[in-house]
Amino acid sequence: MVKSGQASVAQFGFSNPDRAQLGIEVVEYAALRGRLSATMATAVHRTDFHQLFVVTGGAGAMTIDFVEHDCAAGTLLHVTPGRILRLPRGQVDAHLILFAPSFPPRLEGTQPLLGPFGPTIWTVPDPDRRSLQLAVEELETEYLRAVTEPDSPLTVELLRQLLGALLLRVRRLPSTEDGPTAPSAEPFRRFQHELERSFSTTRNTADYAARIGYSPRSLNRLCQAAAGQNAKALIDARVTLEAKRLLVHTTLPAATIGHRLGFTEATNFTKFFLREAGTTPRAFRDREHGTDPEALSS
Repeated sequence: MVKSGQASVAQFGFSNPDRAQLGIEVVEYAALRGRLSATMATAVHRTDFHQLFVVTGGAGAMTIDFVEHDCAAGTLLHVTPGRILRLPRGQVDAHLILFAPSFPPRLEGTQPLLGPFGPTIWTVPDPDRRSLQLAVEELETEYLRAVTEPDSPLTVELLRQLLGALLLRVRRLPSTEDGPTAPSAEPFRRFQHELERSFSTTRNTADYAARIGYSPRSLNRLCQAAAGQNAKALIDARVTLEAKRLLVHTTLPAATIGHRLGFTEATNFTKFFLREAGTTPRAFRDREHGTDPEALSS
């Protein structure tokens, strides 16, 4: 990992310390922690690559996009690029697979997992733990071979395919996240991608319905069936998440953040955030930074 960026949260780009240009790294979590300073090991940060944690022992907690997840043996966590996280706290033993978005093979079955809407946590059922562990060990074996035999393109290709097989195993696991997981239904995917493109410019359900060729009522039925919430709730949740990310990731005033997210009046943004997040933008920022309320303007 290579640190870059500014201000409130560190940003890491993918960089393999064992073999330059190889788009995957398989490393024990303890070894990764050993490469980071104490400050960086506990800091809020985001990456431009995927992180797959396969927890084998110990206990702790990891925060992904402001939601804390308990980690114990059998826990599997996947952090997609752009999500804000804190690394696991406590004594956690885990295999960690880091990979650039371009590295996995393009498999239809893994696309919902690799996109920005996929689930982040699973508790691996006992019958699946051994097979998952063997898949990780095989990936690790071939990774070490790729490092020691840098002129072997077949090994790199095998690594791609083994990663794809591992992701397919993860894809068929039942997610243990609160709330429903992202479905594969194509109309709902179109709504999700339109939401990702347009959440900062419109929060109007009718706009999204028109863009994917649905009536507002049909879109609400689609969202309710696929995600257990109506379209408006999903739209507001996405805006709230981005507001949280900007509050933590930047030092922009809350009014500027509100304007970026389509609010013409700062008071409207504050009311929206209070309703959705249960706190004001300023209080949320102060809490996440652990700073005095007077230290940052809102």
